[in-house]
Amino acid sequence: MASRGSADSDQSTPGPRHIAIIMDGNGRWAAQRGLPPSAGHKAGVERIRDLVSACKERGVEALTLFAFSSENWQRPPKEVELLMSLFHSYLRKEARRMREEGVRLRVIGRRDRFSPRLQRAITEAEEITRDGERGNLVIAADYGGRWDIAQAARTMAEEVAAGRRTPDSITEQTLGDYLLLADLPPVDLLIRSSGEQRISNFILWQAAYSEFYFTDTLWPEFDEAALDQAIQAYRQRDRRFGGRTDGGLAAQA
Repeated sequence: MASRGSADSDQSTPGPRHIAIIMDGNGRWAAQRGLPPSAGHKAGVERIRDLVSACKERGVEALTLFAFSSENWQRPPKEVELLMSLFHSYLRKEARRMREEGVRLRVIGRRDRFSPRLQRAITEAEEITRDGERGNLVIAADYGGRWDIAQAARTMAEEVAAGRRTPDSITEQTLGDYLLLADLPPVDLLIRSSGEQRISNFILWQAAYSEFYFTDTLWPEFDEAALDQAIQAYRQRDRRFGGRTDGGLAAQA
């Protein structure tokens, strides 16, 4: 999602190439207004379109959104049904728009627990947008970070058992290549809305050196100004990746 960048941000420091967001606070947003949870979820879906465009304008190459975790199946059945319906509607409505804007959509996570109807909608949306070269939107649905790592480990174990690789060939680098999002830039900035300060089993491996940004803003209210605040905070961080700047110990103060 690359373009001109925000005029409100310090352009002397590179902005994030890949932003991941845990979209939280739809229910609280609705409760504050005396509305049912469904109203919050619908407002949250509408927010996605604005953020995709905003990221594209700010030079962000990839936006990954945590839409539905593997633990969310434990929610009340009616709420889960609503979330699945909104997901299906979003895919059907937005895929062609994203193709016109050059944005490639992909959905990561398990699919076997979705209805055949939703699985078809996911496949069709990915097919429609597959040639997008001006940005990437990733939706994590029925996704868990532990599941992602376990899937990668299982695939490599199967290759060892089949004689296609040796155990000593398994390194952090090779395992990382089997994880979802491996073909995208590393996640630079991970944002969570609504005030919660945890990552809830989201991209555990991929976020190892991400900068975290927690905001009290509820997801339906997370607008371009909120995004700019997160990006500005990111640009003020000293990203050493475990190393040290020339200032030595004093730089850590």
